[in-house]
Amino acid sequence: MIRKILSTSLLLLVSFAGIAQEEEPFKGYFINKEYNVYLQIDFYKNNIIIPGQEVFGEIPGFFGDKLDGRKWLITDAKIINDKEAEVSLINDVASEDLTAKIKLLNDSTLRLKQVEGSVLKIARNRKWVKMPKVLEFKSHK
Repeated sequence: MIRKILSTSLLLLVSFAGIAQEEEPFKGYFINKEYNVYLQIDFYKNNIIIPGQEVFGEIPGFFGDKLDGRKWLITDAKIINDKEAEVSLINDVASEDLTAKIKLLNDSTLRLKQVEGSVLKIARNRKWVKMPKVLEFKSHK
């Protein structure tokens, strides 16, 4: 009997953890393996701090490159509904900015679509490489 109660309790606990995760789809670490870039976001608490760039303080998130230290800061994030958010980004030297929409495709995939402004760029072999207007990111836990 005790074993049954413990197993049921454990099952309920795991279920509640899964529900809590789904309630905050715009929070976490998401990667795009094709371009080796990632998003670190929390649009609920807006409390992300960029490692090594603490001077920017707490922000909703950032777009980073695994091969280069430069970042695009998410300066504003507005959750439209449970599947869509609008964000404003600026590069870490404040010379370029853009707006984008982020859409939740499923429980582990986000799509970032650049809407207006500059184009996201990353550095490769001492040259700037423009990112596609649409990028998909997978949750990395």
